[in-house]
Amino acid sequence: MDWANYLFGFKGRVNRAKFWLAALIIVCWMIFLAALVISAGLGGKDGFGFNVDDIFRVFDPDSYRSLTLARLPTLLVKASGTVLFVWVYIAVSIKRLHDRDRSGWWMVPFFAIPGLMSQFSDRLPDDSYWVMAAGAIVFVLYIWGFIELAFLPGTSYPNRYGPNPLGKTHVSRGGDRGNGSRSRQGWDQQSELE
Repeated sequence: MDWANYLFGFKGRVNRAKFWLAALIIVCWMIFLAALVISAGLGGKDGFGFNVDDIFRVFDPDSYRSLTLARLPTLLVKASGTVLFVWVYIAVSIKRLHDRDRSGWWMVPFFAIPGLMSQFSDRLPDDSYWVMAAGAIVFVLYIWGFIELAFLPGTSYPNRYGPNPLGKTHVSRGGDRGNGSRSRQGWDQQSELE
């Protein structure tokens, strides 16, 4: 397996097992880096951890007001680690979406919108019905994305993003008219253009 492309590249497809393996790799890296930072004495009295919300704090001007020079080494380690972990997560998730025959742009409703809503939710009015409706929509998007990425099988035929990562192809039976030719031949760009 090409580990560099698997963890850092955006082309191709990965199945559910490799998606879960990437999640396990990210968690192990987080534990290792947190233990390294705490053993070096950079963790501080509050401890040290990684959170996806750290990425979305970049878009929040209020987060810059609390920066101090003493917290700079911890902040640099945390920022570099979080960027690495999010990069790997997005790369593997996009390849997982490719396995489902979906564009990588689906990461916007599955990842970016829920993250931004989480970051700025404390600034929204609590008693507004539209905020509750938006929160419900974001929750549904988050759950839908998690189910789409982690549990649903990929296409059994080659699609526009590459061959089936499991190496299996769907063989049509006599009753499958219409889908049979697509299942045997895979994705054909010329038929899409017509």
